[in-house]
Amino acid sequence: MIKNPEILKKFEDSLIRNEGKVPFNQSIRLFTSMWNEGVRLGVLPPKEPLEGIEVDIRIAKVLNSCLKKSSPG
Repeated sequence: MIKNPEILKKFEDSLIRNEGKVPFNQSIRLFTSMWNEGVRLGVLPPKEPLEGIEVDIRIAKVLNSCLKKSSPG
């Protein structure tokens, strides 16, 4: 769990400024490694993949409506 998201955000911004964006192939390797770690820990794949989907859909609708309202034009 991220205890201080502001510190993480500053780190990510600094990393992108100094090293640039992560190439696609490296991103895939990172994702695969993290997925495999989740499988080893027993938290992936989820037992109920659609559990909580209603909440995700509601959040997406709210965020999308905010984007539409705040975009110029």
